[in-house]
Amino acid sequence: MLDLFIHWNVSPEAFSIGSLTVRWYGILYACAFLASSWAFKELLKKEMSAETVNQLLVYMILGTVIGARIGDCFFYHPLDDYLQNPFEIIAIWHGGLSSHGGACGILIALYLFSRKINKPYIWVLDRVVVVIGVAGFFIRMGNLVNSEIYGIQTSLPWGIIFDRNHETLPKHPTQIYEALYYAFTWLVLRGVFRKCKNQPKPFLIFGLFLIMVFGFRFCIEFIKNPQEDFEESMLFNMGQWLSVPFILMGVASLIISSRQKQPEPVKKPDNTPLKNVSSVHSDMKSTHTQQQNSIKPLKKKKR
Repeated sequence: MLDLFIHWNVSPEAFSIGSLTVRWYGILYACAFLASSWAFKELLKKEMSAETVNQLLVYMILGTVIGARIGDCFFYHPLDDYLQNPFEIIAIWHGGLSSHGGACGILIALYLFSRKINKPYIWVLDRVVVVIGVAGFFIRMGNLVNSEIYGIQTSLPWGIIFDRNHETLPKHPTQIYEALYYAFTWLVLRGVFRKCKNQPKPFLIFGLFLIMVFGFRFCIEFIKNPQEDFEESMLFNMGQWLSVPFILMGVASLIISSRQKQPEPVKKPDNTPLKNVSSVHSDMKSTHTQQQNSIKPLKKKKR
């Protein structure tokens, strides 16, 4: 029988320079932040300077990486392992990053950033979450190159056989499903943001993001392979349980948003060109002369 399924055997290593090995996952992770930075500048080019966006990028990188690593350590591995070897917590080159931990790290980082720029916390959240889908696209494509986080067996024609993991049966390429959905989320949220004329009600975009992303994450886990052995006996795996609080937070955000007043649109500056100084002076002089001519002298009454 003719094998029509895709065989995936891409090396996760992009290139090596001496003892230094650069992996595709690291390159795509860097692309995630660069692309989301560009998308954020395009979204808020009239509200935030490029320098401020670059500062925000630093906060997000640190929040994402630290949160994702700590989340993986404490959500998916026994605590005793890291108490015995605490150095392993910061060994991100050994792999292991949790998207839910990354989400928590971003929330903390954005709170600190909002304090720095003296903006309401929700103002920052409603804008940053628009472009997180851009980053998610590249990160999930990095998972594909690593031949990790794929799904259960499928007979669909786009099923992928991950040869590097010694798989012999086609599996759901859930990394591609999630990558495409993240791109779709970015388009939807950007469209809603533009439809609100860049002034959405507080909590609206944030609530939509949480429901869209973590609702999809909860559903797609049904066709994913368990990441850890302890998940095989669970009704809902760890990723699904961790998605529930974010979904509830999204519902609460939309309820709060529905009770908010629509922000007043930002008035555009007057683009009428200014006259030169001499013409302005002459205009004022002529106006003053006209006013003097229009005043008639009062007649003296005879006594």
